[in-house]
Amino acid sequence: MNKTTTYIYPQQGRLVVLGAGESGVGAAVLALQKGFEVFVSDNGPIAATYKEQLTEAGVPFEENGHHENHILNASLVIKSPGIPAYAPLVIKLKTQGIPVIGEIEFAAQYTNAKLICITGSNGKSTTTMLTWYILNRAGLNVGLAGNIGKSFALQVANNDYKYYVLEISSFMLDDMYHFRANIAVLLNITPDHLDRYDHKLDNYAASKFRIIRNQLEEDIFIYCPDDEETRKRLEGHPTPAKKLPFTQQGNVSEGAFLNEQKEIEIILSQKTTFKMSIYDLALQGKHNVYNSMASGLVAKVLELRNESIRESMGQYKNIPHRLEHVARIAGIDYINDSKATNVNSVWYALESMPGQVVLIMGGVDKGNDYNMLTDLVRSKVRGIVCLGKDNSRIHAAFENETSVMINTLSMEEAVQIASNIAQKDDTVLLSPACASFDLFKNYEDRGDQFKAAVREL
Repeated sequence: MNKTTTYIYPQQGRLVVLGAGESGVGAAVLALQKGFEVFVSDNGPIAATYKEQLTEAGVPFEENGHHENHILNASLVIKSPGIPAYAPLVIKLKTQGIPVIGEIEFAAQYTNAKLICITGSNGKSTTTMLTWYILNRAGLNVGLAGNIGKSFALQVANNDYKYYVLEISSFMLDDMYHFRANIAVLLNITPDHLDRYDHKLDNYAASKFRIIRNQLEEDIFIYCPDDEETRKRLEGHPTPAKKLPFTQQGNVSEGAFLNEQKEIEIILSQKTTFKMSIYDLALQGKHNVYNSMASGLVAKVLELRNESIRESMGQYKNIPHRLEHVARIAGIDYINDSKATNVNSVWYALESMPGQVVLIMGGVDKGNDYNMLTDLVRSKVRGIVCLGKDNSRIHAAFENETSVMINTLSMEEAVQIASNIAQKDDTVLLSPACASFDLFKNYEDRGDQFKAAVREL
């Protein structure tokens, strides 16, 4: 058990897992190991690989529907982050006094590892992967989990890591109550998933600030004061943890900033402990300077050697589907940013592009406000290729800002048309600003289809 955190959940009895994806199956395996009677229920079909895992572990399960007689007799329920708190079954469970928590909350009880937790509307996958990469290359015994990689619970069951770098989404945070982050990183807050938060940014922001819930004086909170929504809510979310800001808009007495020589400079305990030119970073673009600052602060808090940090930051390759360079064909670069499922991600992507762009965007619109893209579209976008069943809101936002807008219903068609619009030294950028579920299984499928279509050119 984590000696520094008090949990009040049952430690035995019947445990039901709702959702048999990566996190759910991992939670089931860990719960079984800890002596619970475990049952897994999924409202849809369970993937063959997860069925195999459950069968091998001896965990009974059901799919294609929840049967309440199997669920409402639970001592504890672990739900998938994809199931909202307002789902009728979740409401019924809570009404009956049955605790409903998330996989991260559950698994954290059973590890004494130092937990480095990263959240934000944009950049959290890149920052999580970069942080893990720096720590791993420095020789730390470190796991990677949360919204990325293998299930946290499964790793707690099978491994003995001394550190975890966890990418934490707002949906995960909503199901965490007693969990404590030893190092919490909040990158930014921009409107996303507002359909889960009564379409109120305040509710979504409050969810993000749960990352610092339960922190103690010896813990660290790393945040970006340049981000307006974060800055104006700091006072309303106090923490005893030590605060370390990272900024590109001035100096700080402790934290990270961009100095006049265009170097990331990190100061801890009133001493400069690290400097690195932004031109030597493997990840370029203003947004990636922020991501690198956050990762660098984590590394220096853990007292890693400067040489090791510089080497890692200079050699790191970005994760798939996040500004992933696919190919250069006939002088045109093709970039896969399928993971950009909100408007702010697209802003970051466009901002980092060096020249003119043909933008492929569209999908399931989550109530996007496209206004923040207007200036960038006007100055950098040669044409927009819409990829989705309903592109009306994209047309309304940009038809006066770019000379070419074309609707498509397949990735192959979208890539072909984009390549015809693009000129030498342009970039064809897939950065959708929308969810993928109208035409694709998920954002990975969308990105993979983009890469396949590019390779067929």
